[in-house]
Amino acid sequence: MDYAGKVAWITGASSGIGASLARELAARGAHVVLSGRDAARLAEVAADCGETLILAFDVRDEAALADATAKAIAWKGGVDIAFANAGISQRSRALKTAMQVYRDILEVDLLAQIAFTQGLIGHMAERGSGALGFISSIAGKVGVPMRTAYSAAKFGLAGYADALRAELSINGVSVHTIYPGSVQTNVSRNALTADGAVRGRSDKAIDEGIPADVAARQMLDAIAEGTREIIVAEGMELAMGEARRTPEALFDQVAGMVAKGYMDKLEQQ
Repeated sequence: MDYAGKVAWITGASSGIGASLARELAARGAHVVLSGRDAARLAEVAADCGETLILAFDVRDEAALADATAKAIAWKGGVDIAFANAGISQRSRALKTAMQVYRDILEVDLLAQIAFTQGLIGHMAERGSGALGFISSIAGKVGVPMRTAYSAAKFGLAGYADALRAELSINGVSVHTIYPGSVQTNVSRNALTADGAVRGRSDKAIDEGIPADVAARQMLDAIAEGTREIIVAEGMELAMGEARRTPEALFDQVAGMVAKGYMDKLEQQ
């Protein structure tokens, strides 16, 4: 994939991985659409990205999402690449975590990202081209303590992406699931605690993790090469991700079912 001239839309683009993806995509010649809740912070990212479109809204607001989707598509006649990146992490024991924390994290990290994608897949399928990038986590490959809600959401996002990849394999749309390990962002600082309060401090592993710009380059290089499952991690986290890597042959097998009319047959039963 050549990113030059492509329109790339990124949720959670005001900081961290999202902001780094935006800057790297712009450096490679893409036109970027930046979304998040904070318009001022999005504007700071946009200042590094040349011609951009800022669409500030809460990903949980479906009416605002629908309006933003129409604007993103109309901006330059289509969206070529979309990154479902917005998310909230967690740092709390399951035994102490309020149920509302689970609801809040699943709403942002899973359901809102599905809604974002559902608004675009018809457009991409009709055009016969496009790429979708889902930012899961190593915690979406291996259940990690103190992150039960986060792992549930990220496992769910990966499952949605895998099933969607098979369905869209006949429409010319590629799906890439990305599993970052510790990346230098505010993910720990912004994580929710047992009662839903923001943690307010970072982790040593995150502070010593992969720089966000380096992680973004690795992600975009892998997508450009057509890699479907992308693990961006080091050390023990890399080993954990690789231990749970999905065999490429399995992706091909499921896509082959779709090519042979599996969905049509199921609908007719």
